[in-house]
Order: sequence, then structure tokens, then C-alpha cells
Amino acid sequence: MSDQVRPTVIANARLIDPEAGAEARGHLLILDGRIAAIQPEDVPVAEIATPEAAVIDARGACLAPGIVDIGVKVGEPGERHKESYGTAGAAAAAGGVTTIVTRPDTEQCIDTPEALEFIRRRAVTATPVNVLPMAALTKGRQGREMTEIGFLMDAGAVAFTDCDAVIADSKVAARAMTYAAGLDALVMGHPQDPGLSRGSAATSGKFASLRGLPAVSPMAERMGLDRDIALVEMTGVRYHADQVTTARALPALERAKRNGLRVTAGTSMHHLTLNEMDVADYRTFFKVKPPLRSEDDRQAVIAALRDGLIDVIGSFHTPQDEESKRLPFEEAASGAVGLETMLPVLLRLYHAEDLTLPALFRALSLNPARLLGLACGRLAEGAPADLVLFDPDKPLVLDRFKLRSKSKNTPFDGARLQGRVLGTWVGGRRVHDG
Repeated sequence: MSDQVRPTVIANARLIDPEAGAEARGHLLILDGRIAAIQPEDVPVAEIATPEAAVIDARGACLAPGIVDIGVKVGEPGERHKESYGTAGAAAAAGGVTTIVTRPDTEQCIDTPEALEFIRRRAVTATPVNVLPMAALTKGRQGREMTEIGFLMDAGAVAFTDCDAVIADSKVAARAMTYAAGLDALVMGHPQDPGLSRGSAATSGKFASLRGLPAVSPMAERMGLDRDIALVEMTGVRYHADQVTTARALPALERAKRNGLRVTAGTSMHHLTLNEMDVADYRTFFKVKPPLRSEDDRQAVIAALRDGLIDVIGSFHTPQDEESKRLPFEEAASGAVGLETMLPVLLRLYHAEDLTLPALFRALSLNPARLLGLACGRLAEGAPADLVLFDPDKPLVLDRFKLRSKSKNTPFDGARLQGRVLGTWVGGRRVHDG
């Protein structure tokens, strides 16, 4: 029996349970790819370990459900020079991400069952973590004709989104949402008014004016979310807003949830930890979509996450090569890599006492798993042994050239962080040893 698949006990760990909202010291047994037992620290390890089990002494490090990252872009097909499934999988494993949910905005849009089948085959052979693909809501993400949602679901699509190509024609959006509702398919929207946000590179305000950058009002997000919520009310579809990043959008989200609409929302690691001032002198690695917001917006989004109004945090991993970033700010490509950096970066919120670790993993693991109907995301007997072991206090100076992603476009290069992944397990198999 190999060390990778033999029963394993992770002993003397800080068990982070997002479902119970609690943490406690104890031991966990992995058997046949699942969590077989959890015992408190006062129970001897010998009582939980089977005779053939490997015993790993966590020495007080944190053990949590593996991260489920919704909205990851991989460069295949079409942009393999930016990111392959092999490099994305290695980065995910190193970052404690056990399931990546991929976006369809590749160079060859993922809008047919054949394209989905290509992803499935590539992921199985090249990636050590779970890969779940999303498909486009309209053909070519052009907002004119909806895709064959039923066939795509049969081929394995877990959700449907046109990503940042917002469907401008509300009649097309309503038709697609109505069809998706009939199949109980999840639709993920990008809440932006496409007209107002077109061509923008920053959030409107004093900073953008001083820098002379084309800017978009935070109201564009509010208007886009209002439109989508109205369509949800009309069609009854399950809807997830991919990135809610402004205080202006939060009241609309709160009303939708209070009224019982099937609406959830996410936000990005970058909008939780950076603000518009970080762009400074046109640093293009800080150019993301939507653009970084004000500090007031950042604090409002953190509060919404803490209160459960925002459900999910994602890395929105978007690899870009050097050529597309080394341009004037307005012309540079948007996006940053985040699979490997997400956990240590988000631990800033824990160290600042903005979020507890169970609350953080509620948004990183439990809620995204529930949204997609997955059994993972929990520390519970019988759940898949998709786990991350990490030291939240270990110092780290991030070096982008050491990242496993092919592209190195992170805004956190040189940042002093606290937190390091020590181990990642997928289905009980160790896929990263830190």
C-alpha cells in the first residue's frame, strides 16, 4: 500500500469547522478517501489510528476543508502559454485549493459539449485537484443566442456564465434565464452596466481624476445587479453574482435575499485586501476587473462577508503574460493570478481580526460547495477528505517568480504575508507537501 493512499491520521491539529462556526484541537482520520473519524485532542491518537495508518503530527497547525474556487481561468484551449491545466493544478494544490471551477472565457469559448469534453479529458490527466467546468450562457459569449444548456449540463457543466461579457439585451438574458430555471441550472452573472463600464480602468473619484484614468461609477455595479435581480424575480432562476465589490450594491442584494429570491453573491480576494490607492503610479499588476474600489467600499464588503450577506470568496485567477501587462495602464490586460496566493493573502483579514478562520472557510469552502451541490467543504465524518493543512502565522515574503502558475501577474509580489500551506489532500491523497 503506497503512502499516498494508505489510511492517514492528522493528529494535534486546530480543526477549522465552517459548518459549526467553531474550531477545536483534535485528530482526524482519513480512510478510503473520506473523513472517517474526528476526535478531540484528549483522545489518544492510538484510539483513532488503524494499525496500517500513517500518522502526521500537525503540531497545532490548522486543518480546514479544501478551498472550492469558483471562477478560475485556465488558458486551455487557445492560450496555453498563459496557463495550462498542469500548472493551474500545481498552483491550486500549493494554495490549498482542492476544487477549481473553471470559466468559459477561453480563446475558444467553452460553449459546446465537445469543448467541455476536451476540458474533462485534460483535467483528468494533468491536474491533481478536482476540476468542474462552467459553460457559456450565450454562444461565443456574444449575448445574442443562448447555448444548449441541457446538453451542456449532461456533459458536466456546473454553471453558466458569460463572465465579464455582460448580456446587454435583457430579452436575451431573460430567455436564457427562463430556460436555465426550467433545468434548475445555476446562472452566474457579472453585475455591471455594460454601457457605463465599457473602457473603464479605474473607479471614479478623486484618485482616478488625478491619474487621468477612464473611470466607472460604483453605481454601474448597482445598476447591473438591479437588472439581474429583476430578471431573477421574473424567471425564478438560481443566480450567483460573481463579484459584489461596492457598498452601493449591498442594499439591493440584501433586499433580494430578504424577499426569498434564489440569489447568492461572491467577491474577490483582491477587492477584500486592496483598494484603488494601491494602483499608485499606474502599476498594471493591480489592474483587475472590476477595478479596485475605495477603502470605504472594501470595508463595507468585508462587513457584508462577515454578516453572511456575501456568500463566497474567489481568487478570480486570471493569468496574463508579461507582454499584455507591460503596457500603459489603460491598454494593459486586466486580471491577476490567485490560486496559490489566495489563502496567505486572505489571512490578512484573520490577522486584522476582520474574520475568524471558520468564517473565512465558510466563504472559501462550505458555501461554494453548497452552491454547486458538492459534498466537500466540511469537516464531518463521511465527507470527502479534501483538506488543507496550514500555519496561519508562518511569515512569507511572496516571490512571484516562485509561483507555480505559468503567468506571474500577481499584485502581491514582494508582499510580507503570514500564512503558509503545509499540505493539501484531495480524496484522501496528498497532492502537496509544503
